[in-house]
Amino acid sequence: MKRLLVLSTAILMNCTAAPSQKISDRSGNAELLVSESQGGTDEAGFTIIKNEKEFRNAIKGSFGLIGLKKEPSVNYPEFPRNKKVILYQMGIFRSGSHRITSIKNASVENNTLYVEVPAESSGGMDIQVLSNPWFIFAVPSDYQFTSVKLKYSN
Repeated sequence: MKRLLVLSTAILMNCTAAPSQKISDRSGNAELLVSESQGGTDEAGFTIIKNEKEFRNAIKGSFGLIGLKKEPSVNYPEFPRNKKVILYQMGIFRSGSHRITSIKNASVENNTLYVEVPAESSGGMDIQVLSNPWFIFAVPSDYQFTSVKLKYSN
């Protein structure tokens, strides 16, 4: 019952938040397109998005808009041409805010794409909700990798 109450509160809080818009990165080699605090999967992982249709479906699915007859009023960022677009699911968190607000840098070492993001205080135990954050970002198309890892830096 307690878990149901926490989950209901998390869903209610997510419904009142406006969808994020495109957030540009200053490093030049990675670009944050969409970032949300809810809607991701319970397990961390990544998917390479191959085209505009997959891109829109990933965004629609995360907002719970699949199956609507009418196009929702979500302002989609443009699908980047000549770049690899990655959907990264961060997994499940039991407290705090884990939404990514910017990408400092991205690099590939030993077939692993390292994405450097700012280390921000998560709110600790002040925020007691379950969250499944995710974000979509783009890197140069010549990056070759088989896994993605986040690096938190100040």
